[in-house]
Parts: sequence; structure tokens; C-alpha cells
Amino acid sequence: MNFNLTEEHLAVQEAAREFAQTELLPTAIERDTHSKFPHEQVKKMGELGFFGMMVSPEYGGGGMDTISYVLAMEEISKVDASASVVMSVNNSLVCWGLESFGTEEQKQKYLTRLASGEIIGSFCLSEPEAGSDATSQRTTAIDKGDHYLLNGTKNWITNGGTSSVSLVIAQTNVELKHKGINCLIVEKGWDGFEVGKKEDKMGIRSSDTHSLMFTDVKVPKENRIGEDGFGFKFAMTTLNGGRIGIAAQALGIAAGAYELALKYSKERKAFGKTISEHQAIQFKLAEMATKIEAARLLVYKAARLKDEKKDFIEAAAMAKLFASEVAMWATTEAVQIHGGYGYVKEYHVERLMRDAKITQIYEGTSEIQKLVIAREILK
Repeated sequence: MNFNLTEEHLAVQEAAREFAQTELLPTAIERDTHSKFPHEQVKKMGELGFFGMMVSPEYGGGGMDTISYVLAMEEISKVDASASVVMSVNNSLVCWGLESFGTEEQKQKYLTRLASGEIIGSFCLSEPEAGSDATSQRTTAIDKGDHYLLNGTKNWITNGGTSSVSLVIAQTNVELKHKGINCLIVEKGWDGFEVGKKEDKMGIRSSDTHSLMFTDVKVPKENRIGEDGFGFKFAMTTLNGGRIGIAAQALGIAAGAYELALKYSKERKAFGKTISEHQAIQFKLAEMATKIEAARLLVYKAARLKDEKKDFIEAAAMAKLFASEVAMWATTEAVQIHGGYGYVKEYHVERLMRDAKITQIYEGTSEIQKLVIAREILK
């Protein structure tokens, strides 16, 4: 077991940390307060190569490994999870799915622009009545010969209002159930494609979350990913990798809160000495550091297995489950260490606490992760 990061890994980590501190931190509170999408920052992230990190250079990507990706996700999430979720969806779900299963024509037409950050993408699986039960797709894609006719509504779509390309999961053959589901590449602006209202969320407030509605949208057959009926397998396979990205996000949120709490504890005085000298605070910090390091090792393990092209399903689910639980707990402790100051926006930790909650929900709830882990260990 080699726990050392390479020089390349350290360079990626440092670049992401510097970007987060200089470009994201100054406006994070304002964007959170006003639910303002980070257009300028996202553009710079694209220019720096953060949106196609694992994509092959022949399609405009960085050709990096998953370890590099999670290192960058962690550093950006320490400061702004709203920005990191844009990055996560584009890298883990959209680009990875297209490169792994798309045709050469689809890669040339869409992947190159997504990887370079010229455009961003969205992944459309959840529906008003299909969250954890992803097999219950009400959105339909009726086969019309040379095209599909797409109808339905997708909920909670990250990048929903700003994405130029959406990967939409839809039911083509109801009788075949999950084996009759397809994934279609849908472009913004096509007739019948409507973006719904922006959600007013508790956390990750400056990310772009919308409902998307499709009314008789004509999708060319060449925009289907994989063979007929491959859509459900595509979605589940893609989400397995996506969990590593969200686990890294949760890790970053927890680590960011811990770093703020550690710094504050050395500055704040109570009863004649800094609060870091009080055993009650020391124990909190010690437990935070330990749990965060455990989460980090789980995330790195899942990323390493993926890079080695080994089965990473169980490792990714464990990482996502544990890191998200640690994020929720650690951010709450960070608020407690800050006391009254932790409850106000100026000190950032209350925002991190609100951001942490979603990591227990999206890309598979904690309960779904337990089902995945149980399924794997009982094989």
C-alpha cells in the first residue's frame, strides 16, 4: 500500500486549493445568500481543465486519474460545494458516461466541448415519483423510427438551467420494465424542451437546480447512448462512479469545516486561555480529524480501485456513505466550536453545515448506499 501522492497529484491539489481560496471564497457567502450561479468562476474552472479531468486528451480532456479528480474535488468543496457539484456532474456523470459508452460521433460532437468547459452538461434521472426507485420512470421516449418522441418531467437537475446538453433517462418499452429504458442526449433549445423554476434550496444554494420538462421533443436515433434498452444499466454504472465524486465532495465539506474550527479554536479565548487549550474542544477536534482521515482513506481507496479498473462498487458506496455522514457530523461540530459565531454567515461554517446535508441524499441516499453495500457483501 502506497499512501504517497505523486508530484502530479500534489500539483493538482495545490492548483485546486489556490483556485478555491482566490476565486471562490471571496464571493461564496454572497452567492449562497442570493442563490447566484457562479458563471464567472465556472468559466475559469473550465479554462483550468477542471471539467474534463479524466477525459482522454484526444477529446480535449486532461487525461488524469481518479485520484487527481478527488483531490481537486476535495479542495474546491472545502470552500464552495455549489461550485464542486457543477464539476462533479460534468466529470463523473456526463463526460465519463459519454466517453465510456458513447459513439465516436457523439464524443466528437459533445464530449470535446464538455471536457474543455466550453459547455456544461446535466444528468437527468430523478422524477417527481422516481427518486431512489429509479426503475419507475414516467418520462417516455417513444420509438418513431428515425427518432424518439420524448415526454415527461425530470426533477432536482443539477446544472438544469445552464447546461447545454442533458443526458435524459426515459422509458421506451414499459413491458420490458428497466430493460426497456434508454438514455438520450438532448440539446437545450430543442422544440418542446422547457426549463422549470429554479429550486430554492437549504444548501448548495448557488448551484443551478431545476425541473426540466419535455413535450414531444424529437430526439434523433443517433443521440441514444448504447443499444436499445441500455439506459438503466448506463445510469446505474455511471452513478457508481459518480458516488466517488460526491464522496470527495462530502470529504471536502467536512475538512473545510474542520480547518475553520481548528483555526478559530486557536484564536478565540475563554476563561483566560484559547479554547483549543480546553480539553472539551481538543476532544472534538481530535475526533473530527480522525473521522475525516478515515473518510479520506475510503475515498482514495475507491478512486484507486477505479483507476486500476477493478470492481469499485462496494468501495464507492462505503466511501459515499461514510464521508457524507462525517460531513454532516463534522460541520455540526464546527458550528458548536464556533459557538454563537458559528450561527452567522460571516464565519462560513453554517453554510458548510447546510451544504453537507445534500451529500446524504443525492446520487443515492445513505439508505441506498447501505443496500448497495449489503448486496455486494452478500454475493
